[in-house]
Amino acid sequence: MITKGIRGAITVDENSETAIKNAVLELLGEMFRKNDLKEENISHIIFTVTDDLNAAFPAKFARLDMGLTKTAMMCYNELAVPEALAMCLRILVVANVKENFVPEFVYLKGAENLR
Repeated sequence: MITKGIRGAITVDENSETAIKNAVLELLGEMFRKNDLKEENISHIIFTVTDDLNAAFPAKFARLDMGLTKTAMMCYNELAVPEALAMCLRILVVANVKENFVPEFVYLKGAENLR
């Protein structure tokens, strides 16, 4: 097995706990589905949000609603680059996978323009 990162991003409708929760569950759920991920293969997950999203910690919903209680997770602010995409949540899942694994990155809603 080797370790690989799987990227994903989604725009969030508003700066509210509910909107952040919905975005996390949609994006992380899709990342897990498309890459056939299981918690036992996850090393850690990094969440970043733009400065305009501060109503909740994204990792909270991965733990409470997806049951990822044994996975190390951290939340950070995204670098505030002028004219960058606003209201954006990004996720990096670092997983232990087979050597021939090809990650499928997931970009949803307004974040589709990132890739």
